[in-house]
Amino acid sequence: MNDGSIAAGSAVSRLPAGVQARLAELKGSLERTLGDDLEGLLVYGSAARGGYRDGQSDVDVVVVLRDASRERLDAIANALKLARYAARIEAMILTADEIPRAADVFPLLYDDIRRCHVLLSGRDPFSALVIDEKNRRLRVEQELREAQIRLRRAVVDAMGADEALRGAVVRKLKQLRGPLHALLGLHGIACDDDLGAVLAEAGRLLGVDVAPLKRAHEAPGAAHAALTALLARAVHDVDRLDEREGAR
Repeated sequence: MNDGSIAAGSAVSRLPAGVQARLAELKGSLERTLGDDLEGLLVYGSAARGGYRDGQSDVDVVVVLRDASRERLDAIANALKLARYAARIEAMILTADEIPRAADVFPLLYDDIRRCHVLLSGRDPFSALVIDEKNRRLRVEQELREAQIRLRRAVVDAMGADEALRGAVVRKLKQLRGPLHALLGLHGIACDDDLGAVLAEAGRLLGVDVAPLKRAHEAPGAAHAALTALLARAVHDVDRLDEREGAR
């Protein structure tokens, strides 16, 4: 097995000492309990990208099993529960053979993991993963359209209250980092995948002033208008990509 040491200089090596200790405890517990049935343990998300905020962020991990039987899941349940409550370590449990087969339905999630993760134990099933461009485009469109629908509902639920609107805009912006980054990739635009860089580059691509999005806390109405425009342009753009693909 991989020795599980955290690479010096990686974002995970800069997590608070207590979080790193909980990750080490989880790694040791899974290895002892599962042995060769543990195919891999990876950290992804904000903890791997460098956007982790102590007390606010979860630490996302992937536990890759050879066998996801009830017996194996019961055996690791306590370790995963302790990690969750001690350090907000949230585990996604996959089996090694389903990862390549599910790349067509989870293209953006798997892309995100593939681009940025830290391997703590076992082997890495994501680095060599191939994501089909058509599946990526379809998922981008789905997530953007869903964001449009949910934002409209959030405005209705806010009932004119700025505080509720502010919260809805801020939450939606975080959810859009992935699909907007993927949309930039469809255009061949390389970009850091932190939220600020993605919004700035998407604004340039789509011709939308995203400056109000940085001031969502002070001016939620203006931020909502900018987000609505950004979503509309993004949906139109990804639709045009589909039309061009169909014309080939």
